[in-house]
Amino acid sequence: MTTAARQPALDGTDNPYTLSHLDALEAEAVHIFREVAGEFERPVLLFSGGKDSILMLQLALKAFWPAPVPFALLHVDTGHNFPEVIAYRDRVVAEYGLQLHVASVQEYIDSGRLRERPDGTRNPLQTVPLTEAIQQHRFDAVFGGGRRDEEKARAKERVFSLRDEFSQWDPRRQRPELWQLYNGRHAPGEHVRVFPLSNWTELDVWQYIEREKVELPEIYFAHHREVFQRAGMWLTAGEWGGPKEGEPVERRLVRYRTVGDMSCTGAVDSDAVTVADVIAEVAASRLTERGATRADDKLSEAAMEDRKREGYF
Repeated sequence: MTTAARQPALDGTDNPYTLSHLDALEAEAVHIFREVAGEFERPVLLFSGGKDSILMLQLALKAFWPAPVPFALLHVDTGHNFPEVIAYRDRVVAEYGLQLHVASVQEYIDSGRLRERPDGTRNPLQTVPLTEAIQQHRFDAVFGGGRRDEEKARAKERVFSLRDEFSQWDPRRQRPELWQLYNGRHAPGEHVRVFPLSNWTELDVWQYIEREKVELPEIYFAHHREVFQRAGMWLTAGEWGGPKEGEPVERRLVRYRTVGDMSCTGAVDSDAVTVADVIAEVAASRLTERGATRADDKLSEAAMEDRKREGYF
């Protein structure tokens, strides 16, 4: 693992003990990982192969290096994943010798425990497999990659987010987190969702990826892809049910700012082929990544908060 070089102090003095903003964010996340490892019995890290979960894993590796990461990974698989992302997920799990639990939405549909939605998207169907996996494996802390800059419901959620015995979130039960003191107390059957990246922005994530030379799935960079337009978004053509009649398919140069279910994750027109290109693009953007590319957040004004109250990420 690499150690980041310290930046000169803002007052112009060459103070080796002054942290850059990335160093400070890294230190905060490392502290959160260690706090959870010391306070909880069965933590798990949500890992989909998207950039935020990749960053969380890199920070966890740093937090416990040279010891192995002391918790397993959990992926809620919708069955509509991008193949490049699943290949990356499996490669990383094998490389670091990690334990991966997979909760399959398709298995729930096949067994009749869930029903397909008319619009074809499965992102809202992830809640039941997620909550039942947490109960089955008795996880008491669940690391998620949510950031406050993504969406208004996430903006008001604490780093340690208490969930009741049904995995539901009640904003009125949130606890103060003064001076980075985190309260992980919970009753039997309850658990805590933990967000080490809460104070990061999309730009911070990409700057850290550049500094640490973190490998990402290729769909985060510009590539040619068969897409069609729906509700103002470029969705990938595939076996999940798109496109419908009257939705012509085009081959465009695009990339993905965020990665989720293929049926509700939109691509953006882009010629950014390097991390530096992406950083320049993100710095100039005036829309959050979820606001620009996630159809599941547009089901209602409070779509994300409604899902969180039901047990979503």
